[in-house]
Amino acid sequence: MPFFGELFKMFSAASGQSAGGARQLAMQIASDGASEPNVDPAERIALEQLARVAELQVQNASGLAVARSGTFEIEAVNRAGWVDGAMATYEPYIEKLAGSLGNPAGMGGLDAGDPEAAMFAGLFQMLGPMMMTLASGSMIGQLARRSLGSYDLPVPRHTDKLQVVMPNLNEFGEDWSLPVDDLRMWVCLNEAAHHAVLGIPHIGDRIHDLLCEHANAFETDPSAFEEQLGGLNFTGSPQDLAEIQNLLGSPDAVLGAVQSDAQRAVLPQLAAVVAVAEGYVDHLMDSVGAQLIESYSMLSEALRRRRVEADASDRFVEKILGLELTQEQYDRGSAFVEGVIERGGAEALGPLWSDGRALPTPNEVDAPGLWLARIELPEFGDPDAADPNAEEPDPGEPAE
Repeated sequence: MPFFGELFKMFSAASGQSAGGARQLAMQIASDGASEPNVDPAERIALEQLARVAELQVQNASGLAVARSGTFEIEAVNRAGWVDGAMATYEPYIEKLAGSLGNPAGMGGLDAGDPEAAMFAGLFQMLGPMMMTLASGSMIGQLARRSLGSYDLPVPRHTDKLQVVMPNLNEFGEDWSLPVDDLRMWVCLNEAAHHAVLGIPHIGDRIHDLLCEHANAFETDPSAFEEQLGGLNFTGSPQDLAEIQNLLGSPDAVLGAVQSDAQRAVLPQLAAVVAVAEGYVDHLMDSVGAQLIESYSMLSEALRRRRVEADASDRFVEKILGLELTQEQYDRGSAFVEGVIERGGAEALGPLWSDGRALPTPNEVDAPGLWLARIELPEFGDPDAADPNAEEPDPGEPAE
């Protein structure tokens, strides 16, 4: 079966090449293993022109620079083209995920004197990185089939060249009977707004660091994996082989066996900064889009419903990265931004963009008045003041 050919390649790959295997699998899933048609040149030109309009509008409304190190661009691509661009963004997390699953440290639940348990420990150590390569390749391939642009997930991009997946955008517009030109403008504004916010160094770095912490905190649990593999027939019929394939790509098989307490401790911090970033993007979109796009209300309703109506594969993507993009989280971020503006005006949000210490704690996201009170304290202007988002020092470690 083709699956087992790919499986063998992944087993044979040298250490540190998990992203290469994930890329190959993602390309196959994104394109259904077939050659995709190129994007219509007229669509490419239209997106390039709209990108310049979106950049100017977002910059004027927010005061934030959209381009960070060059010229802001939005490129019209097909699904395989999106995979090629996305791999540079997701590769660091894929490698960390694979590395943490291949690390024998932290394996628990085993009887050291049980030969069968020892066999499963070795098997898990070998299968762990391969499973994550499969999961990651599947994840990015599925994202390519669904994503409209670079920022369907709030993962920082380290390039000023973003992408819009034209087959997905066109299909969505047809399914919802949306005006084509308005839909393209909405997506370009959304991409520019996300890039302006997530491109702020201390915001992008904070999200990146928390995503890396989550990736590094996976722990292997061979005893749980033993339960899942125990009933499989590795020499049986094609149905048996299909069952093996389904297990190795299953969110429950990967996450149920390896998610750790350390990861769960990271989630509230990641959720807080993502909620605030998304809340401000929504505020910015409402400020700019309503004036620029005639059908803005209809488009926003359709597109915001789409982002929270996720299927099982989308939820797997969120869990594997440590993101939780529910309607509750979006509402939480919007409530924070609106609460700050009601109390102090739009200018009260300024510290968020200029000082990493101003990023709200999880408690402050739910109580914007507390956040405003903290940043108004005299000591907030002290560069040596403690960062409330920093980890508490280990009491067992000597003070520096």
